[in-house]
Amino acid sequence: MKRLYRSRDERMVAGILGGVAKYFNIDPTIIRLAFVLGLFISFGGLIFVYFMGAIIIPNEWEIR
Repeated sequence: MKRLYRSRDERMVAGILGGVAKYFNIDPTIIRLAFVLGLFISFGGLIFVYFMGAIIIPNEWEIR
């Protein structure tokens, strides 16, 4: 069963985007670039989503 978690290895700030990349089996750089593009399109609205994910999504080492 696949679970979404904050990455321990692919972490820049909170590991959210690294965890999403591992979940979808995509390179984390592509997810990060898409996030930055989304920041410009949403006028910074994704920052709220990112920090809410940092609160809600558990760390990788808390799951195992």
